[in-house]
Amino acid sequence: MELHSLKPAEGAVQKEGKRVGRGEGSGKGGTSTRGHKGAKSRSGYSKKIGFEGGQMPLQRRVPKFGFKNINRKEYQGINLNKLQELVDKGIVKKEVTLETLVENRLAHKNDLVKILGNGELKASLKVSVHKFTASAKAAIEAAGGEAISL
Repeated sequence: MELHSLKPAEGAVQKEGKRVGRGEGSGKGGTSTRGHKGAKSRSGYSKKIGFEGGQMPLQRRVPKFGFKNINRKEYQGINLNKLQELVDKGIVKKEVTLETLVENRLAHKNDLVKILGNGELKASLKVSVHKFTASAKAAIEAAGGEAISL
């Protein structure tokens, strides 16, 4: 090994790239590789996202339709047959609350829950959630239970 054969370790040195704006002697003087005039040659230039050189941008060309209600409330739907499954497994005896549903991963803690009328319920349960469909409420009460809206 000689002094003239020493090299930095592989990957230790990253190439700097061109040093612009350092005078004529650098070979990148004058306009600092930006060309002459125009927005791109100025300091502080940044083009808008989606800018297509003055052509009408795609986001404005595409037709828009429909309506998005910003006040919409999303409910997590749970069918009666799911409640019956909880009873069959012995997880629920008499009462179904939001906490019970969260513990059994049928809903998340911040969800609004709505009981839907699919399936049949044989057990009499006291169900307290945010909403019920008319058929679900009727089925719960027909089984001798109680439907409480939060």
